[in-house]
Amino acid sequence: MQTYLDFEKPLAELEKKIHELREYSTEDVDFTSELQKLEKKAQKLREEIFSKLSRWQRTQLARHPNRPFTLDFIRHVFTDWFELHGDRNFADDAALVCGFARIDGQPCAVIGHQKGRDTKEKVARNFGMPNPEGYRKALRIMQMAEQFGLPIFTFVDTPGAYPGIGAEERGQAEAIARNLREMAALTVPVIVTITGEGGSGGALAVAVGNRVLMMEYSVYSVISPEGCAAILWSDGSKGPQAAEALRLTAADIAELGCVIDEVIQEPAGGAHNDIPAACAAVKAALLRHLAELQQLDADQLVEQRYQKFRAMTVLEEAGSEA
Repeated sequence: MQTYLDFEKPLAELEKKIHELREYSTEDVDFTSELQKLEKKAQKLREEIFSKLSRWQRTQLARHPNRPFTLDFIRHVFTDWFELHGDRNFADDAALVCGFARIDGQPCAVIGHQKGRDTKEKVARNFGMPNPEGYRKALRIMQMAEQFGLPIFTFVDTPGAYPGIGAEERGQAEAIARNLREMAALTVPVIVTITGEGGSGGALAVAVGNRVLMMEYSVYSVISPEGCAAILWSDGSKGPQAAEALRLTAADIAELGCVIDEVIQEPAGGAHNDIPAACAAVKAALLRHLAELQQLDADQLVEQRYQKFRAMTVLEEAGSEA
């Protein structure tokens, strides 16, 4: 079932008419010309709407319930998927899926957030918010990939790490920090793709890569717009204003020049409108970057990753007063 966001309502009404006209179309009654006119009008309206999206509207697209999740990318991009479970310490975390697969015949490790579609799955996946055991499971798979010399692909789509009491008791901050340290030193290619929400440390814990890519309508920030608004104005409903201040869209992040390496274009109207096409674009980008990284040896991969993230911080020393 197609889900339309508030700003898409004019388009929804037009596409409903197109759908109804197709149903009424028979061999005796031909609505081809009318359908062509309406489809052309819908295309023009879609282009007009999506040419002037606000940062908040792009955030809504990044959270779209029909947007492709990690398992969708695994289905369309990879073959021979084999999922592994558990951190060998406490439990399995369904918010992060981890395992091994092949991309164009090449063995690799795949790790990514999974939010869930319906209410039951969303609860089971904890809305894509990992507990520390999720990050420890991801690290276990990354270390296995390094042992066998396999490239690692991660897919990021989370509002953030789960902030519950149990998660904190089991070492949420330590698990994230350990992943940051260990990922920085991996001797195999690591390619990260922000597919939806890239929320704070919960995203970064699986996003320390040689290449970091963002899909066109994804977002990446230190905090959600609602969380930012709650801190700045004590009013979480001011998320739209906070989104503008955070400058969290793929286009904004690309302007920084050092945080991400590519913005992957999405099908018209967003990835959820044509998941196979969106996945094909992601696969092409992954293969292109993998081919480039495979030209580097282990030491060069570690150094390149270090320099990439080191470049994100610029220190300026204030001159001492006479």
